[in-house]
Order: sequence, then C-alpha cells, then structure tokens
Amino acid sequence: MSIFETIRHFVTDPPPEYVFELSQEGFAWARTADPSRVEWVQLPEGTIEVGPLTDNVKRPEELLRAVRAVAPPLPNRRRRAALLLPDYSARVAVLDFDTFPNDLNEQVQLAKFRIKRVVPFDIESAVVACHPAPRPGEKKVDVTVAAVNLEIATHYEAPFRAAGYHCGFVSISALAALSLAGGTTASGAAIIAKRSGSVLAASLLKQNHLRMFRCVELPEMNGGSVIDFLAPTFAFAEDELGERPKSLLLSGFGHLDESIKTRWSEELGAPVETLKSRFGAPGPANAGLLGYLEIVES
Repeated sequence: MSIFETIRHFVTDPPPEYVFELSQEGFAWARTADPSRVEWVQLPEGTIEVGPLTDNVKRPEELLRAVRAVAPPLPNRRRRAALLLPDYSARVAVLDFDTFPNDLNEQVQLAKFRIKRVVPFDIESAVVACHPAPRPGEKKVDVTVAAVNLEIATHYEAPFRAAGYHCGFVSISALAALSLAGGTTASGAAIIAKRSGSVLAASLLKQNHLRMFRCVELPEMNGGSVIDFLAPTFAFAEDELGERPKSLLLSGFGHLDESIKTRWSEELGAPVETLKSRFGAPGPANAGLLGYLEIVES
C-alpha cells in the first residue's frame, strides 16, 4: 500500500467536512464538498511560532477565534475535519526493515526505538505514527515514521476541539502534498522540494513510494542555500536507488526566477518542474491541503 492509499483510507466513507492546513502566518481551509474554493485566514503575528521542541501555539485565543469564524458550532455533533500541521513542527524519517510486525503497538514501539536518536525531544512523550510499505520489487519494508512532541500536537488540536471540530486525521503538510506528484513518480524517481517560509522539506519518491524525507530550517532562503541542500539530497538518492532522480518538483517557489530554475536543472542534471493541483497553484501555506483534496476527489 503506497502512502497515497494510506491517506485515502482516512478520507473515504465519508471524507471529513473540512480540511485545515496550519502555518506560521495563518491557515488555509476548504470544505471537501467544494474543493475548488480554498480560503486563507491570516493570523496576528506571533500567534504561531513553528518548531519541534516547545509549544507552537503562542496565542491560542487568537487561533480559536479564527477557527470559530470559519463555521458556527453544531448543537448536537462535531464537524469532522482533517488537520495538517507545519512541516517543521514534527520529525519524519523513513526507516528500512527486513521484516515489520503487524501489531500496531509493536510497530510503534519498534519505530520509537529506531527514531529516538534522531528526534530532539523525549520520544516517550511524543505522538508517533508509522506507515509501513513493502518496497516495490524488493523484500525490504520502508516505514515512514512521524513524531510530534505531545505538547505541540495537543495545543494545535485544542482550539479545533473547542470550536466544535473532531480532527480524525492529523498529519503534516509535506506528506499530504506528496499526492500532487503521484503521476510523475509512478514509473520513476523524483525529488519534491516544498518550501514554507524558511523551512524546506525534501521527499524522494519512486513508484509512488516514499524512500527518504528531509526537513530543515534555512537561515536564508535563496538559490544558493537551496541548491546546497538539494545537491547532497540528489547524491543520496543516486546512491540509494542506483539511478538519478528524473525530475525535481517544486512547491512554494512561485517567486523563483526562471533563470534560477535553469541553473538548478543544469547543476542537478534533472528537469525542474512545478507541482500542480486541479484546485489552484500550490503555495507555501496550502500544498498539503491541495494534496489532501486531490486524494478526496480521486
């Protein structure tokens, strides 16, 4: 089962009514019944400060006020919603196993043991989810593990619960955005570079299968710093797969000059393209939401 099929499992029968994607500047939202209408809510500066260590929601009353303004609470039930957190609020790793247990509790414990050395917080005080996927054509199992500090996850969800929402699906933006590249990576390998503010997330996909994930906060988001991050990512991909990724797919780089894209293409030895969605151009704060809507519609 690919990561796209896993997300699809959570959006069917029936899909949630609302999808929210949070970022440091505000949040994008849409109703799954009307995916072509994606809305944006700007939050007061300082409401959210994204990071993996301490509470990100600095002004919860402002976030609650904005979420309540989206739709009035229902008297007898909660609205079902999907919630996509900022990429840098979590830690994601792709681990390989020769075998992986079927029991969910055993899966999480094994994932915690493997990932605890690479997370900057206490793994026993974290929300951990894992997605195992047999590697196509091989006996290995690749497991995508996402870990979020419990305090961070709780405080992100709290305003939505208070506003009358039940967030039955919680993930991070970059993982949901991968569905926008599904057709491109069905037969080959590609790297998806997703920018959100000063954070850059890179995913390596082959045959719709996630093989690597990296996420960093760059001191300065410019052509040089991005290529310094992407060049070793391409080198790792070539060593790991035995082949050069066929393309670099960009999200959140709408401001980028075409000459920079051309230079990146020459330096990386791969064409540079832009992720697309049927519901609008993916930007720094809505790519995950658009990817989620893509799966709902398909």
